[in-house]
Amino acid sequence: MADITVRGAGIFGLSIAWVCALRGATVQVIDPHGPAAGSSGGVVGALAPHVPENWNTKKAFQLDSLLMAQAFWQGVELIGGVGAGYARTGRLQPIADAHTLALAQDREASARDLWKDHATWKIIPASGLDWTPDSPTGHLIQDTLSAHLHPRQACSALVAALQAKGVTVQRDGADQGLVLWATGVEGLKTLTAQHTRLIGAGVKGQAAVLAYDAQGAPQLFADGVHIIPHLNGTTAIGSTSERDFDDPTATDAQLDAVIDRARATVPALRDAPVIERWAGVRPRSRSRAPMLGAWPGRPGHFIANGGFKIGFGMAPKVAEVMADLLLDGVDAIPPGFRVEDNL
Repeated sequence: MADITVRGAGIFGLSIAWVCALRGATVQVIDPHGPAAGSSGGVVGALAPHVPENWNTKKAFQLDSLLMAQAFWQGVELIGGVGAGYARTGRLQPIADAHTLALAQDREASARDLWKDHATWKIIPASGLDWTPDSPTGHLIQDTLSAHLHPRQACSALVAALQAKGVTVQRDGADQGLVLWATGVEGLKTLTAQHTRLIGAGVKGQAAVLAYDAQGAPQLFADGVHIIPHLNGTTAIGSTSERDFDDPTATDAQLDAVIDRARATVPALRDAPVIERWAGVRPRSRSRAPMLGAWPGRPGHFIANGGFKIGFGMAPKVAEVMADLLLDGVDAIPPGFRVEDNL
């Protein structure tokens, strides 16, 4: 008899199952499509912070999670023996004009107050190297908080670690114990069908993988594009945000435009061939923050959904607070993240 049934084997479901298993709970994970079958099977994996200003609970939660990430993924890799592709190598962003430069200078000061000595946000001169993005002002924003991982590898690492704890991802099975629903877009559809307004919806994203090895280099964010130098010797770029779409897995000219923008701003990528094109639908809650907590009107059932673009970055902290709730009855979910905030 399991203490916890986790329905959904994306990043939230696997992470919560992992922390519960680490704390000694008996866990079963059920997903009819298998691990990372939805948007968690993507290719980008940018773990990047919000701008250090206008501080709120969402930004504070994300900071905690990003600071937890290295120990979290090291623990997963140690137990399961499979790499997640995690690296905290920072991020560079070009500064477009004098107004943006002034904003960056203000944020440099606010980062010192908000991030303390955990990380820095500062302005540096552009080096002109191939990996450095073109910057009209000749300056870049450099932060040391940003990290990245490979989404598919990270999910595989969690599956391996869970297996080492005796937990396998099943395609079917009956609920046992408390039930956590981490079912992504389908879960949002179910919740919306039970209420009079939209609880959340899927937003399509398209991304690409290029054959360019920049292992150990910082990730880049330029012209609205995330550029991630993965540890497997490839570079991922993405992504689009599409609310209206016909085929959730098809790539098209919108991805071509993303590829063109990445190549235009980063000299090193101009001749790098595309080796994979990816598209998937990410779950976004109405509040745009992760949606966590008890399922109203369904005793013993809980929800973790709405990771959208920041699910992997939020996963360590989400797993911690949901394990607190499921195993100890301790509700540390902050305002803005609660299920009822979206109802």
